[in-house]
Amino acid sequence: MPAAASGRSTLMRDLLASLVVFLVALPLSLGIAAASGAPIRAGLVAAVVGGIVVGLAGGAPLQVSGPAAGLSVIVFGLIQQLGLAGASAVVVIGGGLQVLAGLGGVARAAMAISPAVLQGMLGGIGLVIALGQVQVLFGSGPQPSALANLRHLPAAVGAANQSAMIVGFTTLALLWAWERFLAPRIRLVPGSLFAIAAGTALGALLPEAPPRIEVPADLLTRFDWPDFRAAELGTLFSAALALAFIASAESLLCAVATDQLHPGPRANLNRELWAQGLGNLTSGFLGGLPVTGVIVRSTANIASGAQTRLSAVLHGVWMLLLVTSFASFLGVIPRAVLAALLIMVGLKLVKPKEIVQLARFNEAILYAITILGVVFIDLLWGVGLGIGFALLMLLRKITQVELLQREAGAELEVTIRGSLSFLAVPTLMNQLERLPAGRRLHLSFDVDHLDHAAIEAIRGWRLGYERAGGQVLKQPLDALWGELAAARRDSAAAQGTPPAPASGDPAGPR
Repeated sequence: MPAAASGRSTLMRDLLASLVVFLVALPLSLGIAAASGAPIRAGLVAAVVGGIVVGLAGGAPLQVSGPAAGLSVIVFGLIQQLGLAGASAVVVIGGGLQVLAGLGGVARAAMAISPAVLQGMLGGIGLVIALGQVQVLFGSGPQPSALANLRHLPAAVGAANQSAMIVGFTTLALLWAWERFLAPRIRLVPGSLFAIAAGTALGALLPEAPPRIEVPADLLTRFDWPDFRAAELGTLFSAALALAFIASAESLLCAVATDQLHPGPRANLNRELWAQGLGNLTSGFLGGLPVTGVIVRSTANIASGAQTRLSAVLHGVWMLLLVTSFASFLGVIPRAVLAALLIMVGLKLVKPKEIVQLARFNEAILYAITILGVVFIDLLWGVGLGIGFALLMLLRKITQVELLQREAGAELEVTIRGSLSFLAVPTLMNQLERLPAGRRLHLSFDVDHLDHAAIEAIRGWRLGYERAGGQVLKQPLDALWGELAAARRDSAAAQGTPPAPASGDPAGPR
């Protein structure tokens, strides 16, 4: 194919993909702004910035960025505590931290989080969003926490707005039916757009109009500039650090997932990280919501045939045209319609297939602890509990030592399995001291690590055992040490990295 024809084909594919992503992103941006307790301006600003700024600078060409449901819980809390201007300051500082992290080449370090904790975090966020938007479905407003939403639910049901309920539950039913019963070809039309259009039309036909989105008259002329004096600098910085960590993890994991959906160039994660930071710097200064890579938009982009980053940029341009020319049309959308959309989005974040996969790796407990912490305490506590428990599980694994015993005539053969580090010494000694006294023992090792503390502990136990009348025959520890060190050197050479120096001293009796 001639280069000119190929270029035109790529342009048309990107143009079509950008329109599809725009139609997907529009209702999500409005809904996420509502869930965050922010004006719709903030969601639209983030969508424009995510498309144009991050689209141009990002390291994942086919990833589409914008406001994400995963951060709405954090933003809601920040707005309640600091106001919109204070929350914008947190977004700016968080963006600066992301830029520094990306320039420092630590993108992959930001991904050092257990998948179980991440899935638990997203699932918890989804449940918190759904519980809050159920209130809106009945014509009320979301409460500050999941527990508050649960406590307030009976009152919201008792004082339900019938018009809001009709359009909300109708929209919810349409979204559910669209995904389960319609043919894949029809699904090329975003179900969210169809459901919102149908719900809005139904709301216009009802005798009593349901509560609608409030579109401020100064939508195009007012910006909520960040206020860096909304709280002490330490408070702003700690909130920004948490925001930057979660936004970075979500964006980078989305970039990795996006790479698996297309055969094109792989993502440059460090570039993507600082581009996300640049997006948050820009969005925060303009009073917008935090920006992350969004898997829903990215999947729609690739499925629609996008070839280059132009599709992401153009979707931001269409958002900008909407804000500048057709913003008044947004005021006809009922709030309950967006609430229904967000309930579906929130429930989709709870993924049963992922839970089953985590259970196969014995990590379902991490998921459960994280999701319960997010729902019943708060996001940071939930993530902290998940990470802390993951570290405890890791500590337990590396301290597990197993002694296998087998009678061999007059001898008792004992094999030690595990990692013999200083952390495992207490467990090792407890098991060694349970061995029958006065026997002739043949001690062997099946270990992947041995350090000085373990060697000295075994030496001390052997001396005590033999003084009590027993006899210990064992594999020379210095020889074992040499074998393990050689294995480490061979592994390092195969990976092209210098071997780590061995720790400890192999000295000890043979």
